[in-house]
Amino acid sequence: MIKTIKKVDIHVNDEGYLTDFSQWTKEIGEEIAKEYEIEMTDKHWEVINWIQEQVKTNKALSIRGIKKSGVIDIKQFYALFPGGPLKVSTKIAGVPKPKSCI
Repeated sequence: MIKTIKKVDIHVNDEGYLTDFSQWTKEIGEEIAKEYEIEMTDKHWEVINWIQEQVKTNKALSIRGIKKSGVIDIKQFYALFPGGPLKVSTKIAGVPKPKSCI
């Protein structure tokens, strides 16, 4: 499936997750965040960078993992990424849907 963001065609699956991380840019991440009415801050980007690093090193993502990360606490995670923080943050990060997300 193709989705156009800022005049760039990106490949996404039927749930809206990027299927090719090489297409991800910070600008694309910002545009995906806007779809969720999220204005990205330095703390948002810190979490996004952490998520991307976990995926690059083949570590599974979960709410429990976020809690143990030391990057953010769970309450803050839910506040930064409302409406399903793990799903929303991973979409913004351009990584595949975590197995822990239903």
